[in-house]
Amino acid sequence: MFGQFGECALWPIASFRQAAEYGSLSAHSGHNPARDVPYLESNNPSGYHTWTPEEVRQFEARHPVGTKARLALALLLFTGQRRSDITRLGRQHAHNGKLTFTQFKGRNHKPKRLVLPILAILQQIIDASPSGDLAYLVNDLGRPFTDAGFGNKFREWCNQAGLRNCSAHGLRKAGATIAANNGATAHQLMAIFGWNTLKMAEAYTRAADQERLAKDAMHMLESLEQNGTKSCPTEEPGGTFLEKRSTESRTNLEDGARGGHLTKTIAR
Repeated sequence: MFGQFGECALWPIASFRQAAEYGSLSAHSGHNPARDVPYLESNNPSGYHTWTPEEVRQFEARHPVGTKARLALALLLFTGQRRSDITRLGRQHAHNGKLTFTQFKGRNHKPKRLVLPILAILQQIIDASPSGDLAYLVNDLGRPFTDAGFGNKFREWCNQAGLRNCSAHGLRKAGATIAANNGATAHQLMAIFGWNTLKMAEAYTRAADQERLAKDAMHMLESLEQNGTKSCPTEEPGGTFLEKRSTESRTNLEDGARGGHLTKTIAR
């Protein structure tokens, strides 16, 4: 069931846990039986597909600057916001080269106000694109998209570009990946994407750090003869490290069989 409905399948469990927790406190029983109900395991733990640079270029080739599709792509990628935000962004949020708005998600419980610089490439696309008065993105009737309506329309635009595995939320992930790979810290990612904790931001910085560190250290796996340097401290002339250790092992075994050095050492 989880594979079909995604995270929606977890909401009833989480809600029931909260209700049972309140009930246990109200009844002074101190026991919440729902706490032991396990969450369903995801068969897609990485979530939405993260767009690759090649997929972005493929979308751009199909939807040139001046189209609603290209404006939607630019807003998603160059602000890093959710579709529920970019469907509400408009000229009233832009002042002095910055976008100032409150993220739609969590607005009633933990409102998050963001001030983001408008990148030059985004401003160029906004200026060259048709848009509404209070929303950059409008439907064929000239009205702002609903979240569901925009999701369906963006799905259509992706299909037209041959990107059936891509989604609007995948562009938010792509933006976080690009920023992390360019050296953004976890706190910088939190400032851009509006995350309240380090957990999500560090997932991207860890992946970026792993790639950078591996790139810097990968040459250390080569032997002296292969890379022509002394970067591998365990290497000595006359063979690879593995060959050297194998030779030492054979010598020690032979000495032990003859009662040689190894046997004498043990006897002492």
